[in-house]
Amino acid sequence: MDGILPLWKPVGMTSHDCVNKMRKILGTKKVGHTGTLDPEVAGMLPMCIGMGTKIAQYVTESKKVYEAEVKLGYATETEDAEGAIIDQKSVSSPIAREELEKVLESFVGTITQVPPMYSAVRVEGKRLYEYAREGLEVERPQRTVTIYDISLLSDEVTYDEDGAATFNISITCSKGTYIRTLCVDIGKALGYPAHMSHLVRTASGSFEKEEGITFEQIETAMDEGRIEEYLQPMERGVRHLDRLYVKQEEEDQVYHGTLFSKPKEMPTTNPFSMISQHGKLLAIYQIHPDKPHLIKPVRVFQYD
Repeated sequence: MDGILPLWKPVGMTSHDCVNKMRKILGTKKVGHTGTLDPEVAGMLPMCIGMGTKIAQYVTESKKVYEAEVKLGYATETEDAEGAIIDQKSVSSPIAREELEKVLESFVGTITQVPPMYSAVRVEGKRLYEYAREGLEVERPQRTVTIYDISLLSDEVTYDEDGAATFNISITCSKGTYIRTLCVDIGKALGYPAHMSHLVRTASGSFEKEEGITFEQIETAMDEGRIEEYLQPMERGVRHLDRLYVKQEEEDQVYHGTLFSKPKEMPTTNPFSMISQHGKLLAIYQIHPDKPHLIKPVRVFQYD
């Protein structure tokens, strides 16, 4: 069983919990997830199975799409709805859509984020959330991420009697983006403390919400011997990489890790996929670091 199962992760489970449960259902240890989702967040979490685990890092590095609810009026220590309130300011007047759109547009592109204290980032061998639970705040390393697109999901801003205001946004971003922190920063740009009050990951790479499957569906499919209905080919996991199609007579050379001359029409991504004439992923190649006139394998996939 080699490929990818587009799991719709339920609320209440960590990504590692999902790996453990999937191993039990499928009866194999060769299972890997493709990007951490917090326990309280549901959404698309592609699971790499069998030889698919060899491309887990490439799926993880692909774009992600989220739908988030931003709540203005108060900030929390965790930057989401779970934490204690640390700052508060009532939204005293309506916020114009034009102002919202202008602020959101300002975040498109490459931005710098400081990870929240309640996160799994390590500083001097210790997770940030461990420092936070001890009441300590340490200097956090900045990270650079890319926001490809951000937009309002509706025209409405909802105003509560307690002085809070909420609106929903869609974000397409690079891996490693803290949506919680993005929501806080959007609030600051609007002049209010804020936090992320709800989040769903609607897409990871080429896998979208509509094809997400539950653990219950996977268990039933295994019992009925039709898990192949849900198992996606490995090629799906690297669809964000450019492709180089391999002639049938060259497939054995690819399988043996042969170095090739750099083709005249080079893919624009590095690394890139080597694909058979029938659409099967044969290998991941890259430009040779020491011999730029050649391309060399990074991963080669030997199918049974």
